Amino acid sequence: MDPAVAKLQALVRIPTVSRRPPQEPDRDAFERFLAELGRQFPLVHERLEVTRVGGHGLLMRWAGAGDRRPVVLMAHLDVVPAEQAGWTLPPFGGDIADGAIWGRGTLDDKGSLVAICEAVERLLEQGFTPARDVWLSFGCDEEVTGASARAAVATLRERGVRPWFVLDEGGAIAHEAFPGFTAPLGVVGVSEKGSTTLELVATGTGGHSSVPVRGGPTARLASAITRLDRASMAARLPEPTLELFTRLAPHAPAPLRAVLGRARSLTPALIRILPRLGAEAAALTRTTFAVTTLKGSEAHNVLADTARAGVNARIMPGDTVASVTDFVRRTVGSGVEVHVVDASEPSPVSPTDEAFELVEAAIGEVFPDAIPTPYVVMAATDARFFTTICDRVYRFTPFRMSRDQRVAIHGADEHLMLSDLLDGVRWYELLLRRLPR
Repeated sequence: MDPAVAKLQALVRIPTVSRRPPQEPDRDAFERFLAELGRQFPLVHERLEVTRVGGHGLLMRWAGAGDRRPVVLMAHLDVVPAEQAGWTLPPFGGDIADGAIWGRGTLDDKGSLVAICEAVERLLEQGFTPARDVWLSFGCDEEVTGASARAAVATLRERGVRPWFVLDEGGAIAHEAFPGFTAPLGVVGVSEKGSTTLELVATGTGGHSSVPVRGGPTARLASAITRLDRASMAARLPEPTLELFTRLAPHAPAPLRAVLGRARSLTPALIRILPRLGAEAAALTRTTFAVTTLKGSEAHNVLADTARAGVNARIMPGDTVASVTDFVRRTVGSGVEVHVVDASEPSPVSPTDEAFELVEAAIGEVFPDAIPTPYVVMAATDARFFTTICDRVYRFTPFRMSRDQRVAIHGADEHLMLSDLLDGVRWYELLLRRLPR
């Protein structure tokens, strides 16, 4: 078995779970993780300049041969919670079965962390020096606040570092991404939707459940949620999505080929077609809303005097936090308050110039069957904070992922095929070797 597999097993077995405040993370787990990371990748920790940021985050500088603007490779060491229910194998077991390693973080995002570190470790063993400085930025709270990524950005800014490009998680070699396409898509995020949390709050008079009152807080909240679930903001196709369709057109089934090939002139037709192709395709067209948390009374026989629902909005480029909040307020109507809990605007669109082409070329060499293309990432990543110091911020994870695997991210039975982990190591090695002077 390749050593990279055992290294990922060791790190998956340490439950570095990030939780929303007021719950504090298990600091001992994060300390154990950093110690284990040092044991698994000794040359990385001996030969790179290592700085702790944001508590348990790491910022590491690999000095290059030239003085050109550096690159930043990113990953994060924290994971979302995982309960045993629903998992075939233990979520923190790091077990090998059916040619894959199973466990929370294998895809999001310890697999990338290991692939980056293993590529650097192997290049150090070979005496390789990159053509320019390489910074490794590993956040410890990407799943909740991203404070450690912001701290890394602040440190780089203080040192006067303006990266040539930044590469974080986000895209993948996505199989079964669009109906009718046999070739996987090598999707590289050039922007990402904004991630904003809203809270819907309905208040009223509590009391005993034996004398319920019509139109109480829970009923009004339920009506508001139903209205929001049925509503949609205006659809649009940003430039990265139009470019994606242009690149897909030659590979599309006959009925779609003509439409995708003329995506820029047939945008209204595409906006009607995409929602019929599944949730992933539909999310390309508009800001989305997901009700994720609900809270009412603490007891079955007590009427709630306050009912709350958390709504996660993924904001399409072209919309804003303000416009989305106004839309939600109009949709839910009177009787329900809308509060902004945390807000993040959509990220700027990065250019598809020579830096993007370097990433694209590496995809073509390691994954020759994939169609490389820019796209808009629908999830939120730590990369969004780096747009303040870098114009070229990309999101790509060099792993093949089936639709089931993508669904398992933040769900049960998250797993990474062993061969795909090794391809990811090879991809990062190739990218580092190809950095121009």
